[in-house]
Amino acid sequence: MLSNDLKLLVGLGNPGSEYYKTRHNVGFMVLEEIAKRNNCSFRESKKLFGRTCEYGEGAEKTRLLLPNTYMNESGKSVRSAKDWFNFENHQLIVLVDDMDLPLGKIRVRSKGSSGGHNGLKSIINHLGTADFKRLKIGIGPPSDVQKERKSKTISHVLGRFSKEEFIILNFIIQEIISCIESITSNNWEKITTRLNSYKPEN
Repeated sequence: MLSNDLKLLVGLGNPGSEYYKTRHNVGFMVLEEIAKRNNCSFRESKKLFGRTCEYGEGAEKTRLLLPNTYMNESGKSVRSAKDWFNFENHQLIVLVDDMDLPLGKIRVRSKGSSGGHNGLKSIINHLGTADFKRLKIGIGPPSDVQKERKSKTISHVLGRFSKEEFIILNFIIQEIISCIESITSNNWEKITTRLNSYKPEN
């Protein structure tokens, strides 16, 4: 159960059925599964520029946010939620895809640069800091050939996982949710180590 030190989970992605379950929307996919497990339904929130739901009571209440702004403007939604719910940056976790990580790998960081990811870049710009937790989910590179990576990036991130890839991804999503459910105010480093060293075949 999330402690009162963690108030908001943000999944990054693009709204619309054409982007449903694409690689770029893996952050959406994790939060949608969390919502399903906790019997909460996302509702449109114009003031937060996204879809939100919440579960739990009192200090244990957890809020989920799926920005409707498209990836490049994710920060607008996150900043609106921060101001509306009056939480601090350290009480936020952003779940995001990362094509520099192979499929099946997870990287958790408490702060850092955008790494070239436009969603993270937007959040950093709107919050005015890079000091917030992010959970990067590997989707693999668009090509093993460096010269081809740039030209294939868009089709790769907006493409869908194969059946074989989705099996691996499902293991990853279950592990992430298990860790999120067990986060408390004093075990973040332990959770970070567990996720960073996770292998789907384990």
